[in-house]
Amino acid sequence: MIELDTLFSKAFDLGASDILISSGSPPTLRINSELQRIKDDVLTPEDTKKFIYSILMDEQIKKFEGDKELDFSIRYKEHRFRGNAYMHSGSIAAAFRLIPNNIPSIEELNIPPIMIDLIEKPHGLILISGATGQGKSTSQASLINYINTHYRRHIITIEDPIEFVHHNEKSIVDQREVGFDTHRFSSALRHVLRQDPDVILVGEMRDLETIRSALTAAETGHLVISTLHTNDACQSIDRIIDVFPEEHKHQIRSQLSMTLLGIMSQRLVKNVEGDLTLASEILINNAAISNLIREGKTQMINSAIEINRKDGCMTLNQCLQSMIENVKITEEEALRYFSPKASRNSLI
Repeated sequence: MIELDTLFSKAFDLGASDILISSGSPPTLRINSELQRIKDDVLTPEDTKKFIYSILMDEQIKKFEGDKELDFSIRYKEHRFRGNAYMHSGSIAAAFRLIPNNIPSIEELNIPPIMIDLIEKPHGLILISGATGQGKSTSQASLINYINTHYRRHIITIEDPIEFVHHNEKSIVDQREVGFDTHRFSSALRHVLRQDPDVILVGEMRDLETIRSALTAAETGHLVISTLHTNDACQSIDRIIDVFPEEHKHQIRSQLSMTLLGIMSQRLVKNVEGDLTLASEILINNAAISNLIREGKTQMINSAIEINRKDGCMTLNQCLQSMIENVKITEEEALRYFSPKASRNSLI
């Protein structure tokens, strides 16, 4: 059975993004999106339970045994990890995400500069979308860190769990963890407007009440930054609207068309050095796109993004093309992520 110290230290030394602990398989690391076993010994159900329970507090174990899954964060020596414990085939498994000690800058992450223009706005909604493991939390933290180091704002984050730790710079940053500092995203958002925030970070917009509260906060003079597990801007808009009953959809389209500032949909792709770098689609909510949202014509948004580059919009294909031209990625890598929704002449 691999020791805690060996496993976590090895993950950090090898630059792994994730650790997977599952019975029937050896401990496994994800390095540059690929899985790599670090020991030949196959873990038994007893091994995984002993390992995972050694990390959790008694109250977390009780919650896990009741819910059969648990989100948590841990600090091990100088390293921090986000974890999720879950059941599979009657045994316990877990996935751990390594959280860098330092928050990467916007430039280091290759976040388009137009996002700085958005976070300088006094109010509105900014969304970061993408599949699991595509760096949404890191991008979110980088944007918050930029505000924290450049402006005097009161920033309140609602996270499940807290990942990157922000220290007060020019701003005051209050970080609230679901399960410890508040019971739910929705309840925290109901009270947040009385806490004098300028900027509100919502770790994830998961349900109708959270989405409704986030839209209201953005509408009433606050900058709201959140994430969605969607693949592109069009899906993000549809996801928000589809959560609501049919009789409320028209109102939500109107509200979203006015409050949305922009959406960054991101992918992590391999650069020419073999490391992961950010490729992104950017939607900037100009008059044309706002009108499409309000009228429910989301199927036309991809085309609108493609032709509105002067406002800062950029399709994923256009981003990939630029990365090829700047010798950041290969054509082969770009074609793996090519979006068929955009016109083919926008790539290569």
